[in-house]
Amino acid sequence: MHLLLLLLVPILPFTAGLSINPGHNKVIESADTTSTSLIGSTVTLDYRSFSGLKNDSTGIIYFRGVRFADAPIGNLRWREAVSPPTKHLGNVDATQFANGCIETPQSTVTAGTSEDCLFGNVFIPINTTVNDKLPIMVWFHGGGFQEGNTHNAPPELIMHSSAKPLIFVSFEYRLGQFGFLGGHQIKEDGVLNAGLLDQRTALRWVQRYISKFGGDKNQVTIWGESAGAGSTMFQLVAKGGDNEGLFHAAMGDSPSMSFTPQFNQAYDEGIFQQFANLSGCENKATGTLQCLRSASSQALTLAGSQLLAARPSTLFVFAPIFDENFITERPVEAFKAGRFSRVPVLFGSNTNEGANWSASLKDASANTSMPNATEVTVFNFLRGQYASMAEDSFSNALDLYPLQTFDNSFSLQGQQMYGEARYICTAAMITGAVSKTNKAFQFHYKNPHLGSNHGAELDAFFSPPSNANSADLDLFEKMREFWTSFVTSGTPSSKDKKLWTPVDDASGSPRILLQPGGITMENLGSLSSRCSFWHGLSSEIQT
Repeated sequence: MHLLLLLLVPILPFTAGLSINPGHNKVIESADTTSTSLIGSTVTLDYRSFSGLKNDSTGIIYFRGVRFADAPIGNLRWREAVSPPTKHLGNVDATQFANGCIETPQSTVTAGTSEDCLFGNVFIPINTTVNDKLPIMVWFHGGGFQEGNTHNAPPELIMHSSAKPLIFVSFEYRLGQFGFLGGHQIKEDGVLNAGLLDQRTALRWVQRYISKFGGDKNQVTIWGESAGAGSTMFQLVAKGGDNEGLFHAAMGDSPSMSFTPQFNQAYDEGIFQQFANLSGCENKATGTLQCLRSASSQALTLAGSQLLAARPSTLFVFAPIFDENFITERPVEAFKAGRFSRVPVLFGSNTNEGANWSASLKDASANTSMPNATEVTVFNFLRGQYASMAEDSFSNALDLYPLQTFDNSFSLQGQQMYGEARYICTAAMITGAVSKTNKAFQFHYKNPHLGSNHGAELDAFFSPPSNANSADLDLFEKMREFWTSFVTSGTPSSKDKKLWTPVDDASGSPRILLQPGGITMENLGSLSSRCSFWHGLSSEIQT
């Protein structure tokens, strides 16, 4: 059909100056006759051509494994990514995913992972034309800054639910020891937070090249979940709020407020030296970093997994660092002071964000699911995630989370503390701060049927489970409509005109309650005082 339309355009007088509206197969007027040129399945950039996969059944052209930077290996380890790529390799088959980045728990470099992992994926409506200027939705995956990749974020449900056509883009970024290793040696001869800088490099790539795919570089919304949402949070506050015009709205599901130590504090210096020792670079003094850059990928991969095993009370050893260049201020203080990018935001969290985290720890003294757990176990769990937390502060927290409220379960008490401190209160903080200067929307996902643990809301966007009932599926469709309309219009809306009231209070109220069978607005209530407590500890726990 699309070939037929292309053949008809030049020979039928009444079709001159028309273009195909992507995703809707309607003919609309256009002042520019060149707008009838479809993007097609091959896009040529100034450093190579990419041939993607055209799928008539989904109505999407898939460009996978699009290199956006040189391989960050050897002397490019712990340096800012080089983009655009410096080598021209002709025409590239972009029908399959490229390698994901090496994950910290890996003990070997497994198939499908590599240090050479700076690739993106671009998914466009099949009828996109060169002048459509479609809005862009950029996805950063989660995984605690130590795991994850773009391969489990299929675009079909999101793109099909959008009332207006959009382009979905996802990028890999360096993880763990390759993306978030601290220490003064890296500061002096490299870059800290290489993983966050990879994301910014990817966004610069979007500015330079997305028009070749029919996208509008002035309508870019960044989105992520967990560490991906933490990433969008850090992108908001990076460089004192200077986003370089790289994005125009930000979204985040369960934004992660991680422990953010200064690069040269004992915590990060200790991790650097421990990692160097495990990598075979002990006793190298000022030559340690050179040794690490000369080491094999396998040696560095094994060392990362060994380092995690040596710190069994900590969930995420590697995470963003207060580096004084890119991250010039920790998030809580930045949002309090108003030093963040002035763009609309949509952030939120799930009811049971803190569930199961402690139970995954190998250190029994910090595992609150153990039958002999006590308040000390809960403290050890929290201290494992926020290494500078004081016992007095924990004692004060107990007043806000009395044990009897949780059926005398230390596990439930600990999970509520952690879920609110790390995720729930972070969404409230971001939306409350942004509401003073721009549109801000907050959500609360609660699904008693399928569960409301960390990451559960992603079922709506990528993979509804087989046991989802009609109420679940109806909720999922509305959520996709909300998210995509925010990308395309700046305001979340649904086909049934369900109203999502923006945040109008510094606490983050009101927020929308997304639950099967009844979406409604709610206030934060007593949650606000607990969030104020956690954010009041920001200097102590380095958030």
